[in-house]
Amino acid sequence: MTEQRRSGADGATASEHILVVFPGYHRSWAAWIGQCLERHGHRTTLQRWDPPREVPLEDSFGDLLLSSGRVLLVLDDWFFELGPRPAGEWNDVLRGFVAAHADRIAAVNLTNRPLLPATAVLEPASLWGIGEEGAEERLLTRLGLNRLRTPRTPSTPVRYPDTRCDVWGEVPHRNPRFTGRDDLLTTLHQRLADAERGAAVCTLLGMSGIGKTQLATEYAHRFSTDYDVVWWVNSDDRNIQRDRFGELAVELGLRSGSEPGERIRAVRNALRRGDPHAKWLIVFDGWDDTAGADTLLPQGAGHVLVTSRNRGWSERADVLEVPAFVRAESVGYLMRRAGHITAAEADEVAAEFGDVPLPLVQAASWLGESRMEVPEYLRMVRERRLSTVDEPVTGEGFPQSSMTSWSILLNRLRRAQPQALDVLGLCTSFAPGRIPLGLIRAYPHADLPEELRWMTADLPAWTRALDTLVNYSVLTRETRGPVGVEMGPHQESVHMHRLVHDIITKLIGTDSRETHRRAVRTLLAEADPGNPLDSRNWPRYAELLPHLEPSGAFDSTRPRVQEAVLNSLRYCVRSGEYTTGLALAQRIRDRWSQLLAPLTQPMLDLTAQESNLMQAGGRFREAYDLDRSVLERLRAASGSNTIAELVTQDSMANSLRSLGRYDEAYRLQQQVLDGTAELLGAHEPTTLRARHNLGVSLRLLGRYRDAYELNLENLGTRESVLRVRHISTLNSASAVTHDLRLLGRYREAMARQEPVVRLHVQVLGAQHPQTLGARTHLVMCRRREGGYQDVGPSMESLLEELAQVHGREHYRTLNFLTNYGNYLREHGDLSQARELIEEAEAGYRALLGPAHPVATGMLANTGLIMQAAGERAEAMSMFESALAGLTATLGPDHPWVLGCALCATGARNFNGRIADAVELGRDTVRRAQRSLGGEHPLTLSCQVALAADLRAVREHEEAGKLEEDGLLGLTRTLGAQHPHTLSARQRTRPYWDFEPYLG
Repeated sequence: MTEQRRSGADGATASEHILVVFPGYHRSWAAWIGQCLERHGHRTTLQRWDPPREVPLEDSFGDLLLSSGRVLLVLDDWFFELGPRPAGEWNDVLRGFVAAHADRIAAVNLTNRPLLPATAVLEPASLWGIGEEGAEERLLTRLGLNRLRTPRTPSTPVRYPDTRCDVWGEVPHRNPRFTGRDDLLTTLHQRLADAERGAAVCTLLGMSGIGKTQLATEYAHRFSTDYDVVWWVNSDDRNIQRDRFGELAVELGLRSGSEPGERIRAVRNALRRGDPHAKWLIVFDGWDDTAGADTLLPQGAGHVLVTSRNRGWSERADVLEVPAFVRAESVGYLMRRAGHITAAEADEVAAEFGDVPLPLVQAASWLGESRMEVPEYLRMVRERRLSTVDEPVTGEGFPQSSMTSWSILLNRLRRAQPQALDVLGLCTSFAPGRIPLGLIRAYPHADLPEELRWMTADLPAWTRALDTLVNYSVLTRETRGPVGVEMGPHQESVHMHRLVHDIITKLIGTDSRETHRRAVRTLLAEADPGNPLDSRNWPRYAELLPHLEPSGAFDSTRPRVQEAVLNSLRYCVRSGEYTTGLALAQRIRDRWSQLLAPLTQPMLDLTAQESNLMQAGGRFREAYDLDRSVLERLRAASGSNTIAELVTQDSMANSLRSLGRYDEAYRLQQQVLDGTAELLGAHEPTTLRARHNLGVSLRLLGRYRDAYELNLENLGTRESVLRVRHISTLNSASAVTHDLRLLGRYREAMARQEPVVRLHVQVLGAQHPQTLGARTHLVMCRRREGGYQDVGPSMESLLEELAQVHGREHYRTLNFLTNYGNYLREHGDLSQARELIEEAEAGYRALLGPAHPVATGMLANTGLIMQAAGERAEAMSMFESALAGLTATLGPDHPWVLGCALCATGARNFNGRIADAVELGRDTVRRAQRSLGGEHPLTLSCQVALAADLRAVREHEEAGKLEEDGLLGLTRTLGAQHPHTLSARQRTRPYWDFEPYLG
């Protein structure tokens, strides 16, 4: 059939109207076809078409012809399953009604699979497997339309559907049997499109098995031409979620290290900027735990799609409830999958399973594979349900009949394909969701039970078993790797829905369960990289961690398995996953306390890691109590374990420092250092760690010179023993520069810290907690050195990173909130400075209590804010309270006390109490000279302040001498152009801001 082309004077065809008719499955093709025709001057209307089965097909075609112009059908084999209808009905209508209107109905074909014979009447132009230019030519030729010499440029170009978007990340394979849900998908698309920029987050909410993941998958495929980036993030487990989201940094070509927090920040920044891609879709599948969502959800011009069972999402995102199928969708799905059943039978099956998609999928798979008649199938379901199942499988409204249908399937596999049942049992010994099943082939020499060794020896049997489970919709394949790269069996992963996992676990029986669990925990132990300190191994630990508990690894007494469990815990410590790590540690303790004596080495290692996690998370009192109870047990035990006692005391000293008990911590830390040096030697890592921690104690006591000398010696030893790039050596290098800065040697500290930070970034990544600490020291060196004008933006950026990694209320974030607030106050942004200082002060009080030295010292920063705002009386009250409180806890000579005294002298002066200011000033200068030395910037500032007070009481000779000495000292130590020196020369009153530090 040939169309006559009608051309205008410019060689173009006259404008026509074309109705593009498509199943929802091919929305992207319809959009491209519409754009193509409009570029060449024609009008189009896109119509999604799913003619109701109860309406005669001829009538539905007749409705299409009510439009003006021609009708273009977008065909593939799926098109003829609409309804679904018997093949004969389609052929009859094609031969009759459609043939009679062939001048108005045309078609394109998107598949190379056979179509119904009568489709020939449409003479469909094949667009399958050709490029965009060729497809456009075939489309125009089929419709008898010429090209415009200069095609119009669309305002919003639509990508050619066969061209994958620039980044396509692990989106599950499209379900070729996806049914209905068109209105839901259209609503979802509209909500995301209509959302305000930066707030396009929609959550698909519903119970397990309702089809949320399938909806999200179909959305990603159906609307893929709208996006340049589509990235799928499995979110059942927080570690896997963070690791997977961070992997997008690599795909986007962003400069970042391997640490998840660093990558996440880089990704969020890139998505917010829209660089390199502004049109993106991120899918977080199975995100039920919303804790920390605000630090992970991206913002920008793109879209975020979440699937969840948690109604808490309604507080932070647009929520779209996912209901059960409507009956027509249920019937349609069943009839397509099991072609031998009638509409009435499909209706009866749908009613039995409550139109819930997941059990319908299993029922359809069974009926389609077994070809069993519906009455027999329903009889089996109903009889077994009544006789063996008394309670629902879950509390989510899931039908009882589903458990019976799964039981029928397992019985069939037990008889016909027992090896598939072995694979299924193995899967239930992993956690639901993504299962790295290829591990069993990656470690063929593992100590597997004899009955499972066929899995490593017989690849064809392994493949057949997996195929069977996939065909019955029990599993879906999720082979992981770059697009277009063939993965081997050892890299194979599968996905098992959590509800299927729950049902199968209950039905599969206990006889072989322990065999499967033992095999899985053996595999997990073999897959343990063995070095959780190396950030390159963190993605593997994130993948293995969720499967430890389901495999029974927590109950194993095998040393290799216990070590894998501890390494996973150490991974949480080193990667900064403190919340996850604490929850994991508690679960391990619950199990091990029933298996192991409290003072066995695994239990002691567990306690050490748990204490580390508590301290890192700010739970200092709990960490101290945990260590103290272990120490008491060690001392009460019959046999001595001196090393364990020293390690526990070292941890206790860390907690004591954080709790503000500095003298007690110092004494205990000195004992630990003496003991480890005597027992292990001066160069052992345990001794070097104890020496480093003693330096922390000295710093907190205000003994900066002693801390510097000890840390400098320890750095040299670590460089020799552990090498320069070791994580502990890097920590020592930062400690040395910290001490230099506190000694007032700002320029030297900055010069040393810059290469230290570069090494941290190279070795650990920019957002590793230790790297963030090193970067904090560097930005503070720059602030104190005074020569950097751009330190404000750097501080703002670093504060954002700290909040993302640790949370806003973490003590490390509170530290930098304070420092940034003090900087803003100095540079005139008093309003924001007040907000930050108030937030930090409240945070420290809640974390540490009001009597802690840090919480007390924060009063001085609050006083500086008040003083800058003109609230002089209130400011003096703050300074005097801080001075009295710190003097009582730290003694009169501590640098924090001297700094508060400096601020208090200024407040007394401003409030007219000049004599009191002079008295306090004289005492403060004497103490500062004794504690810090005459050349320290704080001592010199105290001299300059005392000179001002002496001038106020007309002691001009003494004031002049003090001021001159102070100016000379500041010029000598800081330089003539340093802000402190310039301020002193201009007789601007010096002050001291409190920099909180917990160790």
